[in-house]
Amino acid sequence: MTERRQASAAALGLRVHSGWAALVGLSGPVEAPAVLERRRIEIADPGIDGSVQPYHAAEEMTVAKAEAYLGRCSAAAERLARAALGEVVERLGANGQPVVACGLLLASGRPLPALDAVLKSHALIHTADGEHFRTALVHAAEACGLSVSTVKEKDVLVRAAKTIGIQSPRLERLVAEMGKPLGPPWRQDEKLATLVAWVALAEGPPPAR
Repeated sequence: MTERRQASAAALGLRVHSGWAALVGLSGPVEAPAVLERRRIEIADPGIDGSVQPYHAAEEMTVAKAEAYLGRCSAAAERLARAALGEVVERLGANGQPVVACGLLLASGRPLPALDAVLKSHALIHTADGEHFRTALVHAAEACGLSVSTVKEKDVLVRAAKTIGIQSPRLERLVAEMGKPLGPPWRQDEKLATLVAWVALAEGPPPAR
């Protein structure tokens, strides 16, 4: 079992989609945390055409134009992500539940090649869109002073069970039950975000040197 964190500490969990992310916040003892927060955060700037799927929008551009466009989209996504996470961190902290960590679910894809190769492959464009928003969220979480735990989505249940010290079948039941007091929606988005938040809460920030 990972060393217990103070009961008031909180962690966020994020599952990314095109232009938005599902966010869940947890606080309490690692063995039995409670859900503090459940929301959808928008991380694509509606003022930039195509920003919900920026690599799709850049597909027909030259590499130079694509780089400039994607840079604008990245800056906007990071700004929006930082504002959204910062608002949650500030509010929970004011309520005596300081957010110390953030968990982010990753895709299972391989590292991306150079931009010109990405733009020639529709499959890689899909992957790049997801990585675009995940990167913005990592940078935003770090800017908010949070330690970041990243976990491949396909591995999160096993990682959580090992980190928390609860067997996978029971862990799945606990996560399903955690949503009942809140009512719907409590879908796969929220359940997976809860699992990765729980991992982040259990691992906590690295010790200060």
